[in-house]
Amino acid sequence: QVQLVESGGGLVQPGGSLRLSCAASGIIFRINDMGWYRQAPGKERELVAGVTRFGSTNYADSVKGRFTVFRDTALNTVYLQMNSLKLEDTAVYYCNTLPVSVAAWGQGTQVTVSS
Repeated sequence: QVQLVESGGGLVQPGGSLRLSCAASGIIFRINDMGWYRQAPGKERELVAGVTRFGSTNYADSVKGRFTVFRDTALNTVYLQMNSLKLEDTAVYYCNTLPVSVAAWGQGTQVTVSS
């Protein structure tokens, strides 16, 4: 059974930073491409960053240059370093495989950017 547990969210001021973590179990982590997704109130869930099993990364235009996704295969964990946070980054952040495994959605972690 796939389990993805996100952590690291919180309340931060504009311009601040947070690092999110996602611990994976029940999957062969090293062979899966992984992604970070977010869902803001009243909006669709969107992919913000992805990292392949080889370490290649890609980002949504809205976060490019501010967010960095990376993984630690030994720890079965994928991270999202978020810098220069903006009000519009406020959302619940989730990790999942790429492509998405519907059964694998976790609880997510809330990120609130507010002054």
